Amino acid sequence: MGYWPPGLIDAARALWLTALLFAGPLYESLVIDGAAHQWLNLQPLRDLWTDWPTWRNMVAGPITEECLFRSAGVPLLLRSGASLTGTIFMSPLIFGLAHLHHFYEFRITHPRTPLPVAIARSLLQLSYTSLFGAYATFLFLRTGSLLAVVLVHTFCNCMGLPRLWGQLDPHWLPEGDPAVASSRKMWTVVYYVLLVGGLVAWWQNLYSLTETPMALAKF
Repeated sequence: MGYWPPGLIDAARALWLTALLFAGPLYESLVIDGAAHQWLNLQPLRDLWTDWPTWRNMVAGPITEECLFRSAGVPLLLRSGASLTGTIFMSPLIFGLAHLHHFYEFRITHPRTPLPVAIARSLLQLSYTSLFGAYATFLFLRTGSLLAVVLVHTFCNCMGLPRLWGQLDPHWLPEGDPAVASSRKMWTVVYYVLLVGGLVAWWQNLYSLTETPMALAKF
């Protein structure tokens, strides 16, 4: 079920693999938005213990969801004779459906939002939570480490969805100043180069960084 051995090295490798996928967003957060300074002061870690929604999203949520959907669910599917493809791509649908309660929460907090918009938002959330569930299931099968998927889950919750369009606004540049437009474009180009390069690096290392003798299944 992935509890023991914890697989510290395998967890670090899985986290590094996922960081490659988020090379662009990491650059935007740490450099463009200036979050690196906050991390040097350990401010995000202090916020973790004082803000309940942050605690839920970064600690309680990843641990409970991975214990249920990966550690408890995946071994049962393997024992039932389910194929690896079915285990990876079908079981995460349950993980995605478990987040549909956010539709109800959104309707309560945003009562004026048109129903089609709220439905589209929930379908988008179902899509990316199911996609993450498939990725986490793949990592769990490859590493056999619950710690690995918990750390990756926390990291992905921290990063959110990556930017796929739009221009970056470096925090050190005057906002709306046309004199720095070319500089802003340059930093934006760097982001998209890292985004594509990170995706390529992630794909090239997908199997090598998740290879371990503790794997739950052979691919």
